[in-house]
Amino acid sequence: MKRLFGAIAVLFATASIASAQDYNTAVEAHNNAAATSDKTEILGYLREALSIAEACEEEEAVLLAETCRDEIVSTLISLAKEKFNDGDFDAARGVLDETVTVAKEYNREDIIEEAEELVALSYKQQGLSLLKAKQSAEAAGYLQKYVATVPEDAQANLLLGQALAGSGKVDEAVTYLEVAAQDEAQAKAATGLLSNLFLKKGQAAIKAKKVTEAVELLEKANEYNENANAYYLLGTAYTGAGKKAQAVEAYKKFLELKPGDSKAVDIRYTIAVTAQQLGDKATAIEYYSMLDGTKYAETAKAQLGQLKK
Repeated sequence: MKRLFGAIAVLFATASIASAQDYNTAVEAHNNAAATSDKTEILGYLREALSIAEACEEEEAVLLAETCRDEIVSTLISLAKEKFNDGDFDAARGVLDETVTVAKEYNREDIIEEAEELVALSYKQQGLSLLKAKQSAEAAGYLQKYVATVPEDAQANLLLGQALAGSGKVDEAVTYLEVAAQDEAQAKAATGLLSNLFLKKGQAAIKAKKVTEAVELLEKANEYNENANAYYLLGTAYTGAGKKAQAVEAYKKFLELKPGDSKAVDIRYTIAVTAQQLGDKATAIEYYSMLDGTKYAETAKAQLGQLKK
């Protein structure tokens, strides 16, 4: 019986020595991780240390294993940020996906949240990079993924509106630009873009002889941001719709905003003639009087003579 107990004691002692040796191996692997700056190598050493520590019985091994888990997820996040800052967004997302998987295994909710935020942000940054490179359609795809996650980001809505407009999806662009226009910091840029989009749509409607639609679109353009060209086109649209009085007012607004424009002389003459047709002598005289020294001088002089009788 004494021999049996002696054998058991030797067995436990041997196991204890083996466990201690394994723990020392785990510590060595952990130290190797601390001695290198290469994150891929760091992860390799930490995973080795964790695997060994989890098999050991010492209390210190439990603490070492927990330390390894913490350092593994923090190293993964750090590696993802490196890829992110280098502009390698696809690689960054690959590391972040791995980070989420590992963090779930380790029950690290804080790391999961941080990784998911970085994934979303990578879509925004990649979209911005593509937009700067004038790859609007591709940019829109990434920005849509980001806005789907963070719909309240006004800047992202502005960027997405730009990207969609640049890829010909004007109606979709308007939706996101209108969101951006509600934000004080983005309002000026957003309303400027919206005004230009409605101006172009109004111009297209005029070419298609859809006068009523053109008027609505051009008025919308001016609601967002007063635009001289929108007023000029409104004058054209109103004239086409037979609304001469409104055409005169639109042309006047154009001249207020662009008095020195190359079209200014022609527009003053148009206002004078239209006002005369409407029986508005005062406006006709005012604008004919502005045409002295222009190609319309002779006609203006003759009409002034008639109007002042």
